[in-house]
Amino acid sequence: MGRLTGRLFVGFTLLLIFFIAYSAQIFIIWPWYGREVSVELLTLLVPFNVFVGMLLWNYYLCAMTDPGRVPSGWQPDIQDSDGYEVKKITRGPRYCRTCEGYKPPRAHHCKQCKRCVLPIDHHCPWVNNCVGHFNYGHFIRFLFYVDVACSYHFAMVARRVYNATQYWENLPGTELIFIILNFATCIPVLLAVGGFSLYHFYCLSGNATTIEGWEKDKVATLVRHGKIHEIKFPYNLGIKRNICSVLGDNPLLWCLPTVPPGTGLKYQLAVGDDPSAEFWPPQDPTKPDPLGEPDPNHEFKLPDSPWTYQNGLNPHLTPSNARRRSPQNKGPYSSLPPYHPDYHESQAQPYSPSSDSEAESSSDEYGEKGGPRVRRGSEGYEVRPIDREAMLRGFIEGRTHEPGRYQLYMPEPPSEGETEDDPEDAVPLAQRVGSWRAARKQ
Repeated sequence: MGRLTGRLFVGFTLLLIFFIAYSAQIFIIWPWYGREVSVELLTLLVPFNVFVGMLLWNYYLCAMTDPGRVPSGWQPDIQDSDGYEVKKITRGPRYCRTCEGYKPPRAHHCKQCKRCVLPIDHHCPWVNNCVGHFNYGHFIRFLFYVDVACSYHFAMVARRVYNATQYWENLPGTELIFIILNFATCIPVLLAVGGFSLYHFYCLSGNATTIEGWEKDKVATLVRHGKIHEIKFPYNLGIKRNICSVLGDNPLLWCLPTVPPGTGLKYQLAVGDDPSAEFWPPQDPTKPDPLGEPDPNHEFKLPDSPWTYQNGLNPHLTPSNARRRSPQNKGPYSSLPPYHPDYHESQAQPYSPSSDSEAESSSDEYGEKGGPRVRRGSEGYEVRPIDREAMLRGFIEGRTHEPGRYQLYMPEPPSEGETEDDPEDAVPLAQRVGSWRAARKQ
């Protein structure tokens, strides 16, 4: 997201908040109470404005607080008793090739912010910032106050409409228009943000980010299919301790903006006796492991190069986002173009599914324009190598096997008389030509 686009999102969000919060007070509630300050009016509007103020305060903190960045030169402590996160392939420390540095636990690279974030939940366009360790609590409070303020706003305006219908009161045109506009803006916001809030409150109770929630869904699918047994999420400490790890240890201050505990570089793990829970997320056992079983006596040391395959390429690389394409034209086809002198429409072959599969396999491996497939991740680019000799050999063999296209020369096996050694064959050709010329001169 560009810089201007992010500011437009933030500006639209602020305009929506201000319209819902203050248009109802100015054009609906104030005329309802006779445009006079009273105790009943203050009793109604003061709590609502407190909720709106807390909403704006947490929105400002969520947008302006740095979610957390990896310190320059940070390296994992491989001697730590709590362990450290490893890569799925090499089982070494996670490394970001874009930032050229090691990744702390639960950290991921954000393409929008162009850096690694501690621990990233998601990049929110409405605040134009990543939601990470240091602003995740502000984000949770922002969602909470949006739900409370919108519910209060809906009840307040609905009470005004109910009062008007009870006494058959004719509402002025301006007030009626703003009632409709407030309902049209408040109800969709309450439904959308309310559903979003329920999901994040659920993640907060399990001490999981949005990315880890996706990982938990994949693990649940593997457990449901019977591929692995149930594994506990390593950062789930219990509901109360999970909330305290984000909003602070004092429950009385959970609704107030506070500094989150910890540095974001290390997190407490759940105590358990499951030996297979050391790797998260667990892998599908039906997929082969390129490294096999790890050596229990191996002592890990930081490698000289953080690249997975040193300066080479992954020999087992396959396209991770191959797009299946099928020919648009399902009619007859020919190996020759229509303008070729040997082209005959009667020789065109009908379309068959086998040709579709061949086109899919070639497009999956070499891409749409004949180039190699490239897989890009947070750790850089990996290109599948191309064996040009094999490509040329396959191309020639495919062309020569087409019936009626080429006349292949197949030499006949030598007869019994030809297999006997001829004494003249032992004489070099140049010597025989010289003796033949000398015989002609005589």
